[in-house]
Amino acid sequence: MSELILSPKYKAFLRHNAKAEALEGTTAAGKTTVGAFKFMLKVALSSKKLHFIASKSVGDAEKNIINSDLGIVDIFGEHVDYRGNGSMDYKIPHILYRIDNNPEHDKVIFILGYENKDKWKKALGSQFGCGYIDEINTANTDFVQESTMRCDYWMCTMNPDDPNLPIYEQYINRFRALKEYEDDTPKEIQQELEKSPAQPNWTYWFFNFDHNAGLPDEKKQQIINTVAPGTKLYKNKILGLRGRSEGLIFSMFQHDKNVIQESAAKQLRFLRFCCGVDTSYSEKSDDTIAFLYQGITAEGCLVVLEEKVYNNKDFRGEKIAPSDVVVKLHEFLEYCKDKWGFCRVISVDNADQATLMELRKYKQQKGLAWDFINANKKLKVIDRINLAGSWIKNGYYLVVNYCINHIHELEIYSWKEDRDEPEDRNDHTINAGQYGWIPHIRSIGQKVQDASYEVLRAGLR
Repeated sequence: MSELILSPKYKAFLRHNAKAEALEGTTAAGKTTVGAFKFMLKVALSSKKLHFIASKSVGDAEKNIINSDLGIVDIFGEHVDYRGNGSMDYKIPHILYRIDNNPEHDKVIFILGYENKDKWKKALGSQFGCGYIDEINTANTDFVQESTMRCDYWMCTMNPDDPNLPIYEQYINRFRALKEYEDDTPKEIQQELEKSPAQPNWTYWFFNFDHNAGLPDEKKQQIINTVAPGTKLYKNKILGLRGRSEGLIFSMFQHDKNVIQESAAKQLRFLRFCCGVDTSYSEKSDDTIAFLYQGITAEGCLVVLEEKVYNNKDFRGEKIAPSDVVVKLHEFLEYCKDKWGFCRVISVDNADQATLMELRKYKQQKGLAWDFINANKKLKVIDRINLAGSWIKNGYYLVVNYCINHIHELEIYSWKEDRDEPEDRNDHTINAGQYGWIPHIRSIGQKVQDASYEVLRAGLR
């Protein structure tokens, strides 16, 4: 049996008893190795004979879990017999796990590939003691539901991925970290976890390089040095944070650089404020009604200060109509005025004239000081993206940390796979923000860029 060196946190993980456990974190954190080790211990203690390990394919399971260094065969040696071609009793690949010298105590662990639905459906006709799903973020949600509902205990591992995937909302975000390890979980992931209701006795574990006691410092540094800081790959693999790794529009957005606390925003000297409104009343999509309130500092920094987002798909009770939006927007503007400062001109999506008419009628009825105007869309979308990207990259675009919807969109707003244009989704607070700042682009960013701003400005006239 090879030597498995364990950190204090991994020892606590092995001792912990839960109904289900999720392991997420950086690359080379030891999640798969120690996870498989605990799984085998749980199998040994189970009263049931049948169990399963699932990966994208049987070959992936063999390579990463069964036959790898410190894999199941390496650690458990003569106690396990991997039968990749099946046997007379079980036709599918499986591990025969000998607990002791009594054959009646032997356990059988099926090896499944969740990318092949026809094969895994045939294997899931039984009740299982324990289940292990590797890289659950890439798994078919039908497989996860079918397999986990048959387990007394199940475990999953994952590398951080696009937080918009259904698997996060339906499963992963229902796990919770133990109190003593909450601080180990990055705040961005903690916020994601809280988006879904907690499932009792489902435990979340975040592991990074420092928790892998068997990883030499020089190897750790080698891994870190091979990935360029600031890239999405660095964010996923080295920092262990969620987010799409390819096709992202604002891949330069970083929490530690672009997200600030409210107390820090309060210290800034604002010259003006701006507000944009984007609307969608659909009851069948994730499109939202979004308000974004922003401030522009004396140093040319754009700061997203407040947001408000509504969605008719998720809204309980009577659906939101334009007449409701005007009241909600008025409340939002009053709140932002008192907290941050007054913004007189509000830019509203000019594709929604019904809402604009309601706003202007409401203004007359109430005698409001705000002016509601058509958003200026003369600046092309790609130019808006280039401007915002340069501000983000150079630290001239900041977001107060509680504006979680805007942060989420910045992290997942992506290009279409088949065309060089952005996807028409995950952009409603982004659009609202653009409507607000477009009239003020000359006041934002490095002053040396004034010449380029003049060119863009000329196109807006």
